[in-house]
Amino acid sequence: MALIDLSRDIYHKMPRLLNHPSIILTPYSTHDEIRNAEGVKFSSATMAISMGDHAGTHVDAPKHFDAKDGAKSIDELPLEQFFTEAVCLDLSHKPLQSDISIADLEAAVDAASVEIKKGDMVLLHMDFFRRCYGTPGYLTDFPGLTKESAEWLGGKGIGMFGVEAVSPGRPGKNNFEVHLVCRDMGFTHVEGLVNLEKLVGKGRFRFIGFPLKIKGGTGSPIRAVAWLDD
Repeated sequence: MALIDLSRDIYHKMPRLLNHPSIILTPYSTHDEIRNAEGVKFSSATMAISMGDHAGTHVDAPKHFDAKDGAKSIDELPLEQFFTEAVCLDLSHKPLQSDISIADLEAAVDAASVEIKKGDMVLLHMDFFRRCYGTPGYLTDFPGLTKESAEWLGGKGIGMFGVEAVSPGRPGKNNFEVHLVCRDMGFTHVEGLVNLEKLVGKGRFRFIGFPLKIKGGTGSPIRAVAWLDD
């Protein structure tokens, strides 16, 4: 068994879309603070964390993109949705700021010699993190799905798909439409993944990415992991 970490580090003032809260990490107590109880000296260190429910590597809950009463929050989604079979499609050849078409997805499936099955997590490797992390383009220059290619994935009956970028579709109209496809076809997506290049050519594997149990949450940071059999 091999576990591959697919999660970004969470750190102070890490990049995030400007319509989400800034991520703030700060020491709350330190080992410089000594407590004394009945002659026993002790110190402990803790941190205070302030961030939105879409910080770092995270999953969107239906409540994020579906305004209807009854749209599920993150704490209402079944845990089975986050421990599932998965495949990774190699789209690393796509230029920055380009759209991922149905033809691109079909070619990637053929190249990977995999079948997308009902309930799968489909990871889309675009080599974006390596190309753009730490630059202003990280928030804007990623390749992304279109309404049509998102519907193609939805037509396979997937449970989720995942991308390295901060959004699943190109900024603006495409991104909004991809979110609405998720709403209308009943699946969701993970954003902010890393290390997807390590899954190219690996066939089928397990994806694990349990969310925090945030009451009423519109999403949640996850510790995304790929589980590969030896």
